[in-house]
Amino acid sequence: MDESVKNFNNAMSEEECIHAGHKLRCPICGHNRFSKRKTLLNTRLLTFFKLDWANQGAINYICNQCGHIIWFQED
Repeated sequence: MDESVKNFNNAMSEEECIHAGHKLRCPICGHNRFSKRKTLLNTRLLTFFKLDWANQGAINYICNQCGHIIWFQED
């Protein structure tokens, strides 16, 4: 594995995640440790009017074993 990838993986927090009362497990590799981030879901209309900040967001859980990303809509 490339050294920069190792450093990136080490910098990400690794934790068991619970979403909507369910423990997450990666559907690809079965690992149960994830890093969490928020992502903005851009639309063409709001981007055209430079209102990207008004778009909805999503919560992403990134598997620390294989890198698979699980998306959930923010409430």
